Amino acid sequence: MTLTIASWNVNSIKARLPNVLEWLEEAKPDVACLQEIKTVDEGFPRLEIEALGYNVETHGQKTYNGVAILSKYPIEEVNPRLPGDDEDEQARYLEVVISAESGPVRIASIYLPNGNPAPGPKYDYKLAWMERLHRHAKGLLAFEEPLILAGDYNCIPRDSDCWDIAEWERDALALPQTRAAFKALKWLGLTEAFEQLDGRGHQYTFYDYQAGRWQKGHGIRIDHLLCSPQAADQLEKIEIHTKTRGKAKASDHIPIVGTFSL
Repeated sequence: MTLTIASWNVNSIKARLPNVLEWLEEAKPDVACLQEIKTVDEGFPRLEIEALGYNVETHGQKTYNGVAILSKYPIEEVNPRLPGDDEDEQARYLEVVISAESGPVRIASIYLPNGNPAPGPKYDYKLAWMERLHRHAKGLLAFEEPLILAGDYNCIPRDSDCWDIAEWERDALALPQTRAAFKALKWLGLTEAFEQLDGRGHQYTFYDYQAGRWQKGHGIRIDHLLCSPQAADQLEKIEIHTKTRGKAKASDHIPIVGTFSL
């Protein structure tokens, strides 16, 4: 069997609900990790999404942030927080274990902090959050199970992952410390799905609303699937569903979808 796992920063589930429902019906991912749902748990459109055959878990927050996981398979475990800072109230992490036909698969939906302006407190928070994720991922890898950490990492891994590095080189998304923290995650033994199966430059998952970025093709690649060896070995396909960005009232992000023979 195959298992399709998607990540999409929807930039407000209420504002994008028609687009999200249309995409779910067309793409039919087995699991969809959503970011920036921008609503408390009670405000999430659970009924509309459950009607499409999904189990729904959310870790919401009023107006900002918020993550969700939609799964066609039963959800057995739910962890709505990234360990390491009990005072962190921002809803940026949701981890579940699903019961796929081949066995359990652990999946997280991640909305990593933007970090701008850098330097400054917001960038310090970003780097501290990445360090917490590093520690937690190291522990998860010890389970030696299929693991996919999917989300908006707010990291441009390479110069070729943006339309013009001169515009981004001083941005928190492309600073050397950000890229080093992202590489450190991979050095734990995680594989970046797009890099493994495609790797081409200038394949984007985000186009800003400002200055006609979408129309000009001025994008960046910041949404990633990081996979444990047990998942990476079964990775068959990776796709960026670019056409969603051209819809009316589109999110500024684009779904990225991995297909696994799990």
